[in-house]
This record gives sequence, C-alpha cells and structure tokens, in this order.
Amino acid sequence: MPKTPAKAPSPVADFETALTQLETLVESMEGGEMTLEDSLGAYERGVGLYRRCQQALEDAELRVKLLSDPAAPERAQPFGAPDTDASDA
Repeated sequence: MPKTPAKAPSPVADFETALTQLETLVESMEGGEMTLEDSLGAYERGVGLYRRCQQALEDAELRVKLLSDPAAPERAQPFGAPDTDASDA
C-alpha cells in the first residue's frame, strides 16, 4: 500500500512553531551558560527562525490584501489605518 506524503504544516502553525523555538533559543542564550561555539550556532539558528517568521508574516499580509480587494491589492490599508476614502469635509 503506497504511503501518503505527510501534509505540510499550515503557514500559521509553522509561524507559531518557529516563534516558540526562537523564544526558547533566546532565553537559553540570555542565560549565559553557552560556550562561544554553541552561542554562534544558536545565533545562526535564530537568524533562520527569524527569517521563517518574517516570511510567514509577509505571506499572511499578502493573503489579507488579496482577500480585501482581489482586483487591486495595492490599495489595501493596514489594519487600524484611517479610512482615506471617507470624506469628512
């Protein structure tokens, strides 16, 4: 019987996992008990985790823009931004 490939985690789950790992890594680096070599390796891993988090946030922002106005995502406003189309004059 053929094996079904494992389903990739959702971008949200991947973001949350990477963020949790990054927080744990920072806590252990702040503890000051790591050797220089271990600290460099942890820093390198942290940069990779940070980049994964940033990419997930950018992907989420793009999805929100596309859902807000699929015809013109460049006109999308950040959450909480004042409505520029309303005329209060």
